[in-house]
Amino acid sequence: MRVFLLKRKYHSILYLSLLMSIFITSCNKSDTSSNIPLVTVNFKVYPSDPAYSKLQIPGGWLYVTGGSMGIIIYRVSESTFTALDRHSTYLPNNRCRVSVDNTQVTAVDSCSGSKWVITDGSVMNGPASRPLQKYACYWDGYTLTVKN
Repeated sequence: MRVFLLKRKYHSILYLSLLMSIFITSCNKSDTSSNIPLVTVNFKVYPSDPAYSKLQIPGGWLYVTGGSMGIIIYRVSESTFTALDRHSTYLPNNRCRVSVDNTQVTAVDSCSGSKWVITDGSVMNGPASRPLQKYACYWDGYTLTVKN
């Protein structure tokens, strides 16, 4: 009987340890290495409005407030837009802001020189290794909704 109780106690401890390790691991699913604050984004843009006229044609872009450090909205085609957070993913605790460069097709972090493709936020040149934070864009032909 004593051996049975010891085995049962051992199995209970093993089971409890397994549950604890699963619980601790599941609590860390967010990418804490990025250190870019998760900010709720949910707004509408009307390209026909003169304030957003740069978005009326493919290749047009503009800065809007929102996200962690502002957002770049880029019109890829007649029906496709991209919205990228301006918070650099290279050493994000430095809080460097990304800007569209003179080529109008890349975004640059002036602190590190990292470059991203403006159409999708992918890294073009390091030292950054992670893409820019991208927000979902929904276009109904009149209204662009940007959200996460």
